[in-house]
Amino acid sequence: MRVADEPVVLGIETSCDETGIGIVRGSTLLSDAIASSVDEHARFGGVVPEVASRAHLEAMVPTLERACRESGVALRDVDAIAVTSGPGLTGALLVGVASAKALALSLGRPVYGVNHLAAHVAADRLEHGPLPEPCMALLVSGGHSSLLLVEDVTSGVEQLGSTIDDAAGEAFDKVARLLGLPFPGGPHIDREARAGDPAYVEFPRGLTSGRDMERHRFDFSFSGLKTAVARWVEARERDGEPVPVADVAASFQEAVCDVLARKAVDACRRRGVDDLLIGGGVAANSRLRAMTEERAGRHGIRVRVPRPALCTDNGAMVAALGAELVSRGRSPSALDLPVDSTMPITEIVA
Repeated sequence: MRVADEPVVLGIETSCDETGIGIVRGSTLLSDAIASSVDEHARFGGVVPEVASRAHLEAMVPTLERACRESGVALRDVDAIAVTSGPGLTGALLVGVASAKALALSLGRPVYGVNHLAAHVAADRLEHGPLPEPCMALLVSGGHSSLLLVEDVTSGVEQLGSTIDDAAGEAFDKVARLLGLPFPGGPHIDREARAGDPAYVEFPRGLTSGRDMERHRFDFSFSGLKTAVARWVEARERDGEPVPVADVAASFQEAVCDVLARKAVDACRRRGVDDLLIGGGVAANSRLRAMTEERAGRHGIRVRVPRPALCTDNGAMVAALGAELVSRGRSPSALDLPVDSTMPITEIVA
């Protein structure tokens, strides 16, 4: 491995429905190539694991070639390979990890099997520079809603809370389907909500009162909210009245963002942390960004959110975490590294 103050790292992300290849030099993003199979899943209303795995197989080499071409970096100039080894869909993860092993073996480079959630945290390095230590991370996506206290993204991550049923992004998808909006639901609900009244319906805020706060102060639950929206829409349709899509979308979005922002700011205040990072696909939601910044600002808490392209799943975030691991001298993974669909956030490197 070539010794470099700023290592060049290639990152591979295949945890769900997007094939991402990113190349970074230190904290500088050189390329971020993505091939999405979302259109293939849209007719099913959600991600189909087998379809995702096959799409990764087809997209891997072309996406890798595009990343190298856009960055001007040849594979022989890469110092290390980083790849998402979990959590995620098992078949999809296998495609990425197998590709990373092949590259590492053929190039004689170390491979780092990294945690998908920690990579979302590391992505912010590419936008705003070194991460504050400590910082609070609110990660919200189709599969995860988590509050993490990050002392060191390469080793010290403490999970304060997580979803106990539907994740925020999953709830967005299901409610969008109820309202006749396309998959994935997040961007479409965000767009519809701009023309709606967020106070039109007072939907429930899960795990935010009474005994729930004692047991699940930093946990999330959106299943009840999703059901409440479904019941409201069904009652409206049963009475033969039109469903005001924009108003329902705005009211639903307000409930989700209220819970996310409330718990994130509460966690920062209780743990004495002045910096809050938001990552994951739902971090692209305009209302979540605005509400969190407003509430955090009242308490002197700084909010960092990467640009939308770095919030969704991508290879750049994996490469960013890999570069940090190399720079800090962390040990690489073995060449027989496995995938772990339920990899805990406390495990940064497989």
